[in-house]
Amino acid sequence: MPSVQITHDMDLGPEMPEPYKTLASEQGECELSKHHAIAEFRSYILEHDEFQPQRTDDDFLIKFLRARSWKIDLSYKLMSNYYKFREHNKSYYEKVRPLDLKFVGDDNIVTVTPYRDQHGHRIIIYRFGEWKPSRISVDDIFRASIVLIELGSLEPISQVVGGVGIFDLQNLSLNHVLHLSPSVAQKMIALLVTSMPIRTHAIHIVNQNWAFNAAFNAFKPFLNATMREKLYIHGNKMDSLHKHISPDHLPKRYGGVHEDYPYNLWIDNLVTNAALLKNLETLGYVF
Repeated sequence: MPSVQITHDMDLGPEMPEPYKTLASEQGECELSKHHAIAEFRSYILEHDEFQPQRTDDDFLIKFLRARSWKIDLSYKLMSNYYKFREHNKSYYEKVRPLDLKFVGDDNIVTVTPYRDQHGHRIIIYRFGEWKPSRISVDDIFRASIVLIELGSLEPISQVVGGVGIFDLQNLSLNHVLHLSPSVAQKMIALLVTSMPIRTHAIHIVNQNWAFNAAFNAFKPFLNATMREKLYIHGNKMDSLHKHISPDHLPKRYGGVHEDYPYNLWIDNLVTNAALLKNLETLGYVF
């Protein structure tokens, strides 16, 4: 049985539990100089004038600083990548209605766990074998993913520890592989690694079959040495996955104790939080 209470409420409190404060400090965050660092980052953005962010308030900027361990130049590069991705994929943001994406959750293609693993990571799970390309487009999967990642990037704990991904490739077919073009692979890497204000701690591949090599060939060109070090391939050996994520923090289908919690539960809870809605509206979403 799960040892934690399951709730789709987000951890938005400004005060982080002590272990996360310690980790944040190890990553370069200092309570005494934090506001000065944010102001310095804001000035750096204005001086370089490479893009026009919708927001430069502290809460928005700190996401990028934490994702790159408070290094101004790397945080700026991340923000630059973020806005380049938005500019090149406007249809993923502009006039997108998150509530209209609930149909993606009906097929359980993508979701984020309402609990954290033993290290504090949220877990984003993709089950591409459940995907019906004739019914749900690649673009809709990206739109749904971006909403989840944008939401996760608002949590101070997640900003510090990041998240992990599980790519469940059971029942992956040639039809699926044909939709995973190099362009799609590049966008997926951008979302999970290079262009969103949250760090990816690891990506775990499970239940891969004969189609995996064909799909992986699309991703290989975009994986640098650092990304490869974060990639773990487990097959159907869940004990291998358990070396990284405790069964106490996994769904039953991966040898854990939890039920499957669909994407829709996050969206249903979203509509009751006016502050979250306002935050997403500043990014272009429509409610």
